[in-house]
Amino acid sequence: MTEREFLEKYKDSAFVPFAKLEVFMKETLEAAGVPSSDAEIISDVLIESDKRGIDSHGIGRLKPIYIDRIDKGILNPVTTIEVIKDEKTAAVLDGHDGMGHVVAHKAMEMAIGKAEEYGMGMVAVRNSSHYGIAGYYATMATDKGMIGITGTNARPSIAPTFGVENMLGTNPLTIGIPTDDPFPFVIDAATSVSQRGKIEVYGRAGKDIPPGWVIDEEGNTRTDTEEILKDLTLGKAALAPLGGIGTDGAGYKGYGYATVVEILSAALQDNPYLKALTDKDEDGKPKPYHLGHFFIAINPDFFLGKALFRKIASSILRDLRESRKAPGEDRIYTAGELEWEARGYREKYGCPVPPSLQHVINELSERFGLGGSWPWPTHL
Repeated sequence: MTEREFLEKYKDSAFVPFAKLEVFMKETLEAAGVPSSDAEIISDVLIESDKRGIDSHGIGRLKPIYIDRIDKGILNPVTTIEVIKDEKTAAVLDGHDGMGHVVAHKAMEMAIGKAEEYGMGMVAVRNSSHYGIAGYYATMATDKGMIGITGTNARPSIAPTFGVENMLGTNPLTIGIPTDDPFPFVIDAATSVSQRGKIEVYGRAGKDIPPGWVIDEEGNTRTDTEEILKDLTLGKAALAPLGGIGTDGAGYKGYGYATVVEILSAALQDNPYLKALTDKDEDGKPKPYHLGHFFIAINPDFFLGKALFRKIASSILRDLRESRKAPGEDRIYTAGELEWEARGYREKYGCPVPPSLQHVINELSERFGLGGSWPWPTHL
């Protein structure tokens, strides 16, 4: 995306400094009962999403995913992390339905510490909650010159290939690799064609989603965003796995990878899975989601060294970017590059906040006594 395209895309948004939004999120979380040190971690994860241009997982999720769930009593604002097992290269943590970002941050720190000492580390987590962008934790490892891998299960959204029932979560399988470029290689993507958060972005914009993202109970694709968001919760619609509906686009591949993430997020730590990952109990009363995660850190120093690893990884990525382009195409990207470009534009202009999100921020600010409605800056 060029700078001009960026400005055109967000022409109806107000641009706000990241520091201001981050302070607002931290103060909002604290007002909701989250300890200050935990609120700092959570707001850092959320603002990092906005910095990378991942609007689906940033400040737009503060209210519906975190504050609303705290209000419902299905998310504990005070996070208690219990170490169930801790071995040289592996550990199991229980998050006791606390803030997923806090649990995840601790888990990846542990995995990195084990990799520093033993070459590899893996930490499995049970009874956690939504942890924001998975790529944040992968880059915790790349910042230390290590390979970082993470995944999480989620509430049922994806239908298995040849099925129409939402069984699997969007289950990202995320990998970060350190390089000699200004940015690491980070592939952070759902194992569905699109994730719920992106559909929510379409909903806030009042737009229909593209065909092929969602399947109905009859096996047909749907595009009516507002009704889809309701029916995904009711089980009347499901996301298509990466590759699409059926086998023409190899949807079985996305289905397979989503299943891998589900197993690694449940079987290593004895965590609920599939249909058990819901916010309602047998009597229809609210309950925590009990999500599971896993975190892996791999230290290249225990192979042939970090410098050689980064050199070869960067060479591979440069060769890919410099290969022959399709007619009419100017560039080939590698994973993490678009996010790096987005960061540059957003650091220059600020975080784009659409009118619908401005309204939510005003509501939270007034509710928690944080100064009332904002004096929103004019659009660029």
